[in-house]
Amino acid sequence: MKPTLRVVAAALFDEHGRVLIAERPPGKAMAGRWEFPGGKIDSGESERDALVRELREELGVQVLAAERVLELRHEYADRHIELCMWRISEYSGVPQPHDGQALKWVYPDRLADEDLLEADRPIVQLLAAGPAAGARRGNA
Repeated sequence: MKPTLRVVAAALFDEHGRVLIAERPPGKAMAGRWEFPGGKIDSGESERDALVRELREELGVQVLAAERVLELRHEYADRHIELCMWRISEYSGVPQPHDGQALKWVYPDRLADEDLLEADRPIVQLLAAGPAAGARRGNA
């Protein structure tokens, strides 16, 4: 039986309406592919708490306001993913790669051109179809 991983992912926008994606670093499954920032939800942790923790650890930003926009399931050869996508509407700090990952800002209508993980593909469609309002930034 394949393990099921519960994860959160974030749509974090800059002042130009571009969304942030991160490259999976060497040593991780599917290294070199791109994904939305986020990570595993720890046992006993809420989705929002996991989101706040992951973005602080991975990017050094503080989530000030966020809304849950999508939940999806995806099956890979070795695991099931339950992914909860959040749109970050306000944050403070400047995203920096704290896990050795590359970061890239991409316009939502160009996300389909990126080598994103299969589990993230429905998010691409969601972001490309809707308005991509930039985030309101707090004090950086």
